[in-house]
Amino acid sequence: MKIGLLGGSFNPAHAGHLHISADAQRRLGLDQVWWLVSPQNPLKPTEGMAALADRTSCAREVATVPWIKVTELEQTLNLDRTWETLEVLGTRFPKAQFVWLMGADNLAQIPRWTRWQKIFQMVHVAVFDRSPYSHKALSGKASWRFASRRLRASRPIALWQKKKPSWVYVAQRRHGASSTAIRSECHNHAT
Repeated sequence: MKIGLLGGSFNPAHAGHLHISADAQRRLGLDQVWWLVSPQNPLKPTEGMAALADRTSCAREVATVPWIKVTELEQTLNLDRTWETLEVLGTRFPKAQFVWLMGADNLAQIPRWTRWQKIFQMVHVAVFDRSPYSHKALSGKASWRFASRRLRASRPIALWQKKKPSWVYVAQRRHGASSTAIRSECHNHAT
């Protein structure tokens, strides 16, 4: 089974998450995409963060296709670092093939994550175009560190045939939804 993992705060989940998931499912030949709703991203402030149950409930409303599974796995297992989550998933699902899905904004800041290089060693990685972060992401530390392991964008499905670390940058039709913009709009309507 090929499973895409999309981690994040999902504060709130929106059509952009669904857009990336559908594109990943189609281009990478995924059987499922798991949305890993994080209890609290250590790099984000707690102020303005909705309760985990509310974010998970919203994510389930947005995930309108049967091949997306919304989970609070990190809360359930008391995990707060991506590499730990990947280690547990690899142990619990040894026959599954996982790929970490992320937007270009996360590729730009992944060197701030604990043991970020290990993440690339543990799973394949697919990075999705996300304006305006794309240029910064592709010229950043992680992109340079794993430059020789990057696949041509024209063949993202070949990711499964490559030895880890391997990653692909996927250009796609951009989706305008953003959790930050949605929260800001909600705040402006409330005042």
